Amino acid sequence: MATKTAPINMRVLPSVRDIIDAAANVKKVDRTVFIQQAALNEAHNVLAEQRDFVLEAEAFEAFDRELRAEPQALEGVKDLFNRKAPWE
Repeated sequence: MATKTAPINMRVLPSVRDIIDAAANVKKVDRTVFIQQAALNEAHNVLAEQRDFVLEAEAFEAFDRELRAEPQALEGVKDLFNRKAPWE
């Protein structure tokens, strides 16, 4: 079993703790394990939403066309990169 080294403390209403305890008992794990698993699962979901997405075929084709298109040079950006930095 891995050594736990990073504490996370929180306060919740007793009614919230009771619901968490009831769910943990159903899963046959203790409160800490239940909260850790639930938080980790949600964290993975949140991060996946930032990385993975699904498009209909037509929307994907439009997206892919834009990715493959020749980059456009924006005059304002070109001007910005040609300026001397204030600290130089």
